[in-house]
Amino acid sequence: MLRLCLASFTILATAVSGAFSGDEATKPVPLPPGLVAPDIVVETAGTVAFLEGPAVDAFGNVFVSDIAGNRILRMDPKGRLSVFRPDSGRTNGNCFDAQGRLISCEGNEQGPGRRRIVRTDFRSNVITILTDSYEGKRYNSPNDACVDAKGRIWFTDPYYGTDRKQLEMDVEGVYRIDTTNEGYQVKRVLTQKEIDRPNGIAITPDAKTLYVIDSHPKLGGNRKVWAFDVADDGSLSKRRLIYDFGKGRGGDGMKLDVQGNLWVAAGISVKRGPGETLDNPPGVYVISPAGKLLGRIDVPENLITNLAFGGPDLKTLYVTAGKTIYRFPTQVSGYAVYPAIKK
Repeated sequence: MLRLCLASFTILATAVSGAFSGDEATKPVPLPPGLVAPDIVVETAGTVAFLEGPAVDAFGNVFVSDIAGNRILRMDPKGRLSVFRPDSGRTNGNCFDAQGRLISCEGNEQGPGRRRIVRTDFRSNVITILTDSYEGKRYNSPNDACVDAKGRIWFTDPYYGTDRKQLEMDVEGVYRIDTTNEGYQVKRVLTQKEIDRPNGIAITPDAKTLYVIDSHPKLGGNRKVWAFDVADDGSLSKRRLIYDFGKGRGGDGMKLDVQGNLWVAAGISVKRGPGETLDNPPGVYVISPAGKLLGRIDVPENLITNLAFGGPDLKTLYVTAGKTIYRFPTQVSGYAVYPAIKK
């Protein structure tokens, strides 16, 4: 209907003025002389929505963070959107544990946030705070999380904001939450000794390899994907480079498929600052466990943030990009502890 209306308007305008033709519309049009400066730059004045952290439940509902709007949205299988949580505490990444409970990283960017990891139980409608500080200091801005087959929660805690005076710790680290009879124990497993600025995170089905995206937009900053061996006690060792995005914008969110391939949201089409180039077009980069780039699915947005597998047999990939949720089918199933694929 919208296309029909626009087409009708174009025909009407042409008939009335006689000053416009289809051929002219395809030609380059210069700036209006004397009305704007010749070096004019169009820049963002405000952000209405900034989507992140998709997670898909067993019923096909997609939960998506809107960091700028400070809310969590829910999109049902028919594409209908509603507000799931109107005050999200600046939630960024989301994932589900094996019991179908939603794990959310309440961050601290694009406005003040609650800076903690929470769990939502849909059956009791209870929100549990799993951790809000480490060694007496509040987290920077919890960013992304994953859950392994043993029930442990892994999350990253970088800070991409500009006001660092509010931070209580000088480490942008990676943490592991273990469930014990006494409650929850949190262990810092990576610091700046091993990683520059941690972002996306994923763990293999056997819980033996942890992948972490290292993404720092500064000049010379890391835009890399690292792998670490995971011992039975959750300790990490044998850091190795899986993929280097070079000088362009690197990875953000990441998920694995059942073959072990990494699906990484990365790239940008509009330069943000001197630290990044436009070498990496926006899209989903698929990388083998050995570090080979298998290919890229282009996404028509400036900034690609995160992704999640859903749908029947987990063969639909949902991608958050700026203000838009995209999806496309895959020929391989994604990996998730929930909903697990029925065998």
